[in-house]
Amino acid sequence: MITELFSYIAHLDSHLIDASVTYGGAVYGILFLIIFCETGLVVFPFLPGDSLLFVAGAVAAMGETHAHGLTLPNLLLALSLAAFLGNAVNFQIGRFIGPKVFHWEKSRWFNPHHLATAHAFYEKHGGKTVVISRFIPLLRTFAPFVAGVGDMTHSRFYLFNALGAILWVSSLLVAGYYFGNVPFIKGHLTLVILAIVAVTLVPIFLAGLKARLHMNNNR
Repeated sequence: MITELFSYIAHLDSHLIDASVTYGGAVYGILFLIIFCETGLVVFPFLPGDSLLFVAGAVAAMGETHAHGLTLPNLLLALSLAAFLGNAVNFQIGRFIGPKVFHWEKSRWFNPHHLATAHAFYEKHGGKTVVISRFIPLLRTFAPFVAGVGDMTHSRFYLFNALGAILWVSSLLVAGYYFGNVPFIKGHLTLVILAIVAVTLVPIFLAGLKARLHMNNNR
């Protein structure tokens, strides 16, 4: 039963219409918990994020013909809050664990120098990392934790955490709302999600290419 439950939760995006009809407004709470856990707990990176948001937007667009009660404004509010709070908890866990783990003086793996390096990186690039990681599966689960370990400034983290949460949730919900019920997109949802992820990776690829070219020119 536990295995089936986790399988159902992990694939809720494909069951969302049935769930919304069966549970009505309670689905908001289920969606909230899934988005919160995926972004807030490093042990749940397998939960659906992008596809769930996209499908939720598509289901909301069907509101006039299905009595499920999901609306786009309510989804935007609930799931943006879930994404923000999830990253906030993940960040605080990292801040709590980081100093304890990395200050094991004789540890081979946890060198305090790594903590200082992470702090310097997140002070310089943390803002865009927190925002961009929202759109990359797995990375969005670990980025806020590492930001906490690196002791990123609170005000910077929460500012970009809010910005990233709103951009991620709203872009995929709205995309699903307007395009999720198009027959081609509906039949090729996995490819659509992969395309969305690929587009979000372009800035990282360009930044890496620029850094490599800069290093080569300085040799």
